Amino acid sequence: MLVHYKKRPRYKVQLPLTSLIDIVFLLLIYFLLTTNFMVNEGIKIKLPQAKASSPQTEKEITVYVDRQGRAFLGNKEISMGDLYRRLKDMIGGQENKLVVIRADRSAVLNKVVKVMDIAKAAGAGRLCLATEKEY
Repeated sequence: MLVHYKKRPRYKVQLPLTSLIDIVFLLLIYFLLTTNFMVNEGIKIKLPQAKASSPQTEKEITVYVDRQGRAFLGNKEISMGDLYRRLKDMIGGQENKLVVIRADRSAVLNKVVKVMDIAKAAGAGRLCLATEKEY
């Protein structure tokens, strides 16, 4: 008597991708959340606190004022006369350009107002005094 074996189809090997996809999504969420906590670098100042502060999302010109009242554009100290010329060049003909002033909370108010006047005279359409959120 002849016995014929029926050929069974071979099992295909399948990798379990569910756990791999879970890990990829967890990494994606981790990197999305941690990029929100990046710190702005610049002059070391302590910003004043406000309850109603909101983050700025558009491109702006930032002027720093430290506790001694010195003005900084970028990371370089700049005199008040040069500040006017540099701001005028950076603003150009843009009417609605935002200038953010990040002043130390212990800075003399007169120096901060002087920087704001120079920015307005240079053609800044909008001025913003940076604060940090009070918790």
